[in-house]
Amino acid sequence: MSLRLLVLLLLPSPAFAADALPTPATSLLQMLLGLGATLLVLLGALIMLKRLQGRRPGQGSLMHIRSAISVGTREKVVLLEVGKQVLVLGVTPGRINALHSLDASDLPPATTPGPLPGSEFAGRLRQMLERRHES
Repeated sequence: MSLRLLVLLLLPSPAFAADALPTPATSLLQMLLGLGATLLVLLGALIMLKRLQGRRPGQGSLMHIRSAISVGTREKVVLLEVGKQVLVLGVTPGRINALHSLDASDLPPATTPGPLPGSEFAGRLRQMLERRHES
């Protein structure tokens, strides 16, 4: 007798089967809620990442990179300003070497960079595309 009762409990009942099937509206609502929750989590992670990147150690201190140039695929020469002194450093993936040291007053003041090379081309291309769309 208990075996029959166990089998009856394991088999789905027709009364419960109708409730178990989701309607298209509830399936769509469930999918949209899941998508919205996922997007909110991603947006929160993006905001936190931007805030953490904004707070870099060394900002506002006496030490900052004045200039850098690549001299190879993975090698750079960096001008690091520390207080009133500028260090010329050779930077490779495995090492940093001090190449030279000089006073900050010996170098010209830092200037704002001018237009990037090729920006004239971008402006001309934009003008040509605008003319093309007008005619």
